Amino acid sequence: MRPNPILPGFNPDPSILRVGDDYYIATSTFEWYPGVQIHHSKDLANWTLITRPLTRKSQLDMRGNPDSCGIWAPCLTHDGEKFWLVYTDVKRKDGSFKDAHNYIVTAEDIMGPWSDPVYVNSSGFDPSLFHDDDEKKWFVNMLWDHRGRTHKFTGIALQQFDPVAGKLVGDRKNIFKGTELALVEGPHLYKRNGWYYLLTAEGGTGYEHACTFARSRSIDGPYELHPDKYIVTAKDTPLNPLQRAGHGDIVETPDGRTYIVHLTGRPTTQKRRCVLGRETAIQEAVWKDDDWLYLKHGTNVPASEVEVPGVWDEDGFYAEKRYTFETGKPLDIDFQWLRTPETDRIFQIADNKLRLFGRESIASWFEQALVARRQQHFNYEAETELTFDPTDEREFAGLIAYYGRYNFHYCAVSGDENGNRELLLMSSLVSHPDGNLSFMGEPIPLPKTGAIRLKAVIRDSQLQFYWAEKGGDWQKAGPVLDASILSDECGGHAEHGSFTGAFVGMAAHDLNGTARPADFSYFTYRPTRG
Repeated sequence: MRPNPILPGFNPDPSILRVGDDYYIATSTFEWYPGVQIHHSKDLANWTLITRPLTRKSQLDMRGNPDSCGIWAPCLTHDGEKFWLVYTDVKRKDGSFKDAHNYIVTAEDIMGPWSDPVYVNSSGFDPSLFHDDDEKKWFVNMLWDHRGRTHKFTGIALQQFDPVAGKLVGDRKNIFKGTELALVEGPHLYKRNGWYYLLTAEGGTGYEHACTFARSRSIDGPYELHPDKYIVTAKDTPLNPLQRAGHGDIVETPDGRTYIVHLTGRPTTQKRRCVLGRETAIQEAVWKDDDWLYLKHGTNVPASEVEVPGVWDEDGFYAEKRYTFETGKPLDIDFQWLRTPETDRIFQIADNKLRLFGRESIASWFEQALVARRQQHFNYEAETELTFDPTDEREFAGLIAYYGRYNFHYCAVSGDENGNRELLLMSSLVSHPDGNLSFMGEPIPLPKTGAIRLKAVIRDSQLQFYWAEKGGDWQKAGPVLDASILSDECGGHAEHGSFTGAFVGMAAHDLNGTARPADFSYFTYRPTRG
């Protein structure tokens, strides 16, 4: 049995694909660069992050994108000749208007090179591409109505896509307006036994989330609803370990078994905060004699364990990862940064160290030097060592546990007005339009020179920072902090408007504008069981 989720820690909106014996899942990355995560598996049990296709400015530039904008709900398909990746770059999400631009890139090999993007439309987000057996290609996306008449999520649009001309052709038709659960989005089309099937997400991405299923004899409808309406949901079972279940996709194994991957979240504490963000789970399903799909275990509530072809490598999941920085080699694929394709301005690897150039503030939507990896375990330790010589209090660098501009804990080496070094603990504890920076505990005097080691220890919802001189003993830095604020539920708009997950990593900021560098020798991520 494989425990869920199969992609833990901020891997939402899964799109699954099988090509031969290889399975791929693409997930959303929002404001984190490079764009779109693609995991690979041979057995549905063990998944490896292999690539992020959107790697250059011509494909993606998210400078200025607000938190939780950027890459939404990619769709990965294959037409027998090449891979097609459809994605949205959201430039604005709050208020009546959404600026959501949809693009397509292609590649003959999953590892690339991936093409420059073809712009498709901006009428709504969550696009996908369906390759019909008559060689026609169909583009579907949700439609956004800024007027809010009935619903702002006003239905699923269908339009033919001409791959030679690289544009939509023919009329656009609204083929499905959803159910009373509303907020219909995340469409995927399939064809089986003469039926066209439409799988959508409804209820928002919070605790009312669901996968809605419908079918039609014609691709443009009308679509009739599944007898149960929702084939995956936890909305009526608040004590189920897997919550927020919805936004799914379907795949078949070579031997004819059917699986649904779907978004999920695992809330902790009485506050029901998903500190690992939105994740990807899997359920086995069966096609019954009525030509409808049902979860194999008999209900539409997601199961915590599922039988899959492979055997999960549990020891590998809990293995320590120690990252070093070797001159001439790229960063490990686990790391991402925020928004910018111009990486030379925020970091470089030199002298076998990661050098971050302090740029804009921790609240910037444009250019800040923050390199981090996902939190994928409820309990872990992260450690690094940095050399940093600030000139004053406007320059700081260190170890950060980060969700977004209003939700972070930052243990930073900084300077004071007399040119001495000190250790500061900065936290943003509440979501507020003006921000709310708090200093946790008193500044800790540091030696005038020399490397400083920093460590974060997270046990469920509690975070404790530590510091040490190189070769010295660990000392506590500040009080125990609330790690549960690094969650969608605290991200500014509760679970319906904040979409990413907790990261831990290295950061440098220079509010003087001199790009003061900070050198990091290594980074360690050490998960613990329990």
